[in-house]
Amino acid sequence: MNLFGKKKAKSCCGGNFTPETMARAEKGGSGIKVLGSGCAKCNALEASVREALAELGMDADIDHVTDFTQIAAYGVMTTPALVVNGKVVSYGKVLSKEEAKALLAKAREQ
Repeated sequence: MNLFGKKKAKSCCGGNFTPETMARAEKGGSGIKVLGSGCAKCNALEASVREALAELGMDADIDHVTDFTQIAAYGVMTTPALVVNGKVVSYGKVLSKEEAKALLAKAREQ
């Protein structure tokens, strides 16, 4: 009888996972993500990024992450935030199209 022990988390498919492995899986891979609740500022950031992508001639999908546990996995406490290739490149402000272009171009070079 384990009254005061920690419960082990199980995934829906029966696999083993921990919050750390889940965070790694969420962060993995390339792509562009806008982190935020879906407010006007988050939507404005997404629009700026879409315009910047169009001007740079880059074809990339933008994921809008609204789940606060996924947002917290990136270490972001202030939204909106922009994630490029798994790295948080901006948080807490709405980027202009030019600022977004500069960040995307820099990420493309790496």
